[in-house]
Amino acid sequence: MITIFATPEDVETAFYEAIARADLVALMSVWADDEEIVCIHPTGQRLTGADAIRESWRSIFANNPRLMVRLSRGIRWNGMLLSVHNVVETLYIGEERKPHGPMLATNVFQRGANGWRLLSHHSSTAADRNLANSDSADEGSTKTPRTLH
Repeated sequence: MITIFATPEDVETAFYEAIARADLVALMSVWADDEEIVCIHPTGQRLTGADAIRESWRSIFANNPRLMVRLSRGIRWNGMLLSVHNVVETLYIGEERKPHGPMLATNVFQRGANGWRLLSHHSSTAADRNLANSDSADEGSTKTPRTLH
């Protein structure tokens, strides 16, 4: 059964929840049915296609079965068929209370026949180490979406 995501935010939520559960099937279900989907992890390696992305996440989950990513400081650009979200990711591994990051991530979503899907996820280490904590009042919130032209 195919899950229909009504909004890009629904896809993004499902993506990060799947990471928290180490649920590879759920994680792969958010991706677009396209040979050119792209995932770039903070290590910098570009992975293209579902097989490469699936294997990278399988390896990540095997080595770190408990990951939680907290999002903050989101900026969104929304269009009828394409949406781009830039967020700050703060990563928590296992039972560690100390956060890892911050990381900057750009998630690109595409609307098709089966609703919204993730087309590209690019996460990289942020140069500003205080970015995640610099706006604590903004934690978990997002800025007003902008329309793509």
